[in-house]
Amino acid sequence: MTKPYNGIRPVAPAAFHPDGSLDADGNHRILECMSDQKVDGICVLANYSEQFLLSDAERDQLTRLSLKHIDGRVPVMVTISPFVTDIVMERARQCKAVGADIVMMIPPITGRC
Repeated sequence: MTKPYNGIRPVAPAAFHPDGSLDADGNHRILECMSDQKVDGICVLANYSEQFLLSDAERDQLTRLSLKHIDGRVPVMVTISPFVTDIVMERARQCKAVGADIVMMIPPITGRC
């Protein structure tokens, strides 16, 4: 990031279909609402986003969907909290590769998988 971290950066809740699958259209509406409210950034995959209930594939899907939809309009923070170092490092690399502006995490508990 090139400017100080400040402002209002809410956590986007994740939208799901009744069967429990991710709702892409619902997630787009959530992101649009936040963007329209002139937030300074958006955080995805935090506890409010049900991050611990999602599979790795769903986390990746929601991360990519969010970054593509926001398309640089505001910075996007992605929560990468697992409980082991190896996983958090891989998630951080993936977030960097797809264009996340910043990551947030709970410190890993152990270096073992």
